[in-house]
Amino acid sequence: MSIALLTVAGVALDTLLGEPERRHPLVAFGNFANRLEQRLNAGGRGWRSHGISAWFLAVVPLTLLALILSWLPAIGWLVDALALYCALGLRSLGEHVLPVAQALRQGDLNEARRRVGYLVSRETAELDESAVARAATESVLENGSDAVFAALFWFVVAGAPGVVLYRLSNTLDAMWGYRTPRLERFGWAAARIDDVLNYIPARLVALTYAVLGKTRLALRCWRSQAPRWDSPNAGPVMAAGAGALGVELGGPAVYHGELHSRPQLGEGQGADADAIERGWNLVQRGVWLWLLVICLGGWLYA
Repeated sequence: MSIALLTVAGVALDTLLGEPERRHPLVAFGNFANRLEQRLNAGGRGWRSHGISAWFLAVVPLTLLALILSWLPAIGWLVDALALYCALGLRSLGEHVLPVAQALRQGDLNEARRRVGYLVSRETAELDESAVARAATESVLENGSDAVFAALFWFVVAGAPGVVLYRLSNTLDAMWGYRTPRLERFGWAAARIDDVLNYIPARLVALTYAVLGKTRLALRCWRSQAPRWDSPNAGPVMAAGAGALGVELGGPAVYHGELHSRPQLGEGQGADADAIERGWNLVQRGVWLWLLVICLGGWLYA
């Protein structure tokens, strides 16, 4: 079965079913990664090689298993489709960000803070309405890249093993890739590997956002603002996304008890409930565009 049809099948499964309510493979993987980190991380005093070893132990065996299963003649195509389905987070992203917008529209700031706390690692208890909307809009743009588009990219490039390798690596970055005393050395490898795997997808996503939004503004923000962002991949994605939406994102935020002075992203009005919903629609339209390009590419290749 062609990679284009399998991609459509994976997206359709995610749209129809959403994330499994019980026994999601990534939840089991996260529990395993926690135990691995507790065993191998010497509380920030170990060598970076400990983190590299942990990454290999967590990612490589499952990637090889996905490769072997995808080669099986009878069920290989099913393994591919299920691997993409488990790696995608499109419907889940909408189910998390839209309630934030709804709470803001209803004037329920406490509920909006609670909901956005599921999406971001920054502290949300003291955020005002604009800061909540800004956090949610940033999250939908960045998570659209990490949990949707990058998974599609690596599936098209390398099928089930590619998307498994990417999704597990991205999960480890989300768990270990923090600059805290405990994780800075141990999580260095996970963070750098995720940067490499996301480098091309992030720039394709930034271009996608620009094409589907305010193109000139998005490209200008990408060019001038992304280099000032601390993440080499989140910078282009969020700068282009903010420009495409015509909103202002970024600014100071508190992470792990420390105030981070982040540069401005985008240009225009402040974020609000409408910006969250438009960001979600931008991601959805981007997925349709990618599926169209993938299917056309598969047809031309055939």
